[in-house]
Amino acid sequence: VQLQAFGGGLVQAGGFLRLSCAASGSTSSIYVMNWFRQAPGKEREFVSGITWRGGFTSYESTVKGRFTISRDNAKNTAYLDMTSLKPEDTALYYCKFVYSRFNGGYDDYWGQGTLVTVSS
Repeated sequence: VQLQAFGGGLVQAGGFLRLSCAASGSTSSIYVMNWFRQAPGKEREFVSGITWRGGFTSYESTVKGRFTISRDNAKNTAYLDMTSLKPEDTALYYCKFVYSRFNGGYDDYWGQGTLVTVSS
């Protein structure tokens, strides 16, 4: 399994970016697709997640109402639409897909980070 994340860039405060994360290899047992971020000098934190089946979503409180997570199951891709961006959203954004095992348990796979920089 490989995850490829892209879409980061430099944007002014109030702007918009769309991040994408595409999975290749085995995709038949994806359970949930998540986005995390890590700002300079800070720990990695959860941003948003969506279930493969049902599309149930969750958001970190500071992005709720500004970010929208979605997925295209046919393309094995998760998206993160980020609106009203703030300088404090500046971070390296990572996708993490959780796969369920047929005999129980889960495996995590991480994509490489994509840098989002929001200027004031």
